Amino acid sequence: MRAIYPIFRYPDPRAAIDWLGAAFGFRVHAVYEAPDGTVAHAELVLDTGMIMLGGRADARPRPADDDWSVYVAVPDVDAHCAQARAAGAEIIREPFDTDYGSRDYAARDLAGNVWSFGTYRP
Repeated sequence: MRAIYPIFRYPDPRAAIDWLGAAFGFRVHAVYEAPDGTVAHAELVLDTGMIMLGGRADARPRPADDDWSVYVAVPDVDAHCAQARAAGAEIIREPFDTDYGSRDYAARDLAGNVWSFGTYRP
């Protein structure tokens, strides 16, 4: 059972849902619409993890590369990075090997959020 659900806000939640699927491999679990047809809340899954997202009307400053990040474990970092790059993700750290046996990379999504991906599973 999941216990932590990161929440993201996007200026265009519907576009974010499509992009997160194409770039990072997320699948739609649920999308709840507001009365005006916009996305009020969505839940996306990847492996055993889930994120939630919704809309945001105001523009926010882009966080620094090392301000914060969400870490997502994936089986093949290099293939995942190639998929993200092909979908237009900004790769802010190319795939690299860590001293603790993981292979990682970091990317920004279309709203500037930082995501870290790697093979490490604590």
